[in-house]
Amino acid sequence: MTKSEVIDKVAKEAKIPRAAAERAVNSFTATITEVLKTGDKITLPGFGTFQVSNRSARKGRNPRTGQEIDIPAVKIPKFKVGKGLKDAVR
Repeated sequence: MTKSEVIDKVAKEAKIPRAAAERAVNSFTATITEVLKTGDKITLPGFGTFQVSNRSARKGRNPRTGQEIDIPAVKIPKFKVGKGLKDAVR
């Protein structure tokens, strides 16, 4: 499902104009991004938790040359699925 299809579905389910649904979806994704940038987490009970995880620096290998390389530490966004969503998908 694409973002456009999600917006159409939200507009239909909430019985609101498509433009309002697009603003709501954009606001939701922007809010998640802003909160994760600060290092906090967002918990939506029954749906899941968005959080930032730290991946430490490590050694790697270039598969083409076999040369050892340094991979820097990074912060990555993670989503942990909630029980309600997990049960609904089963």
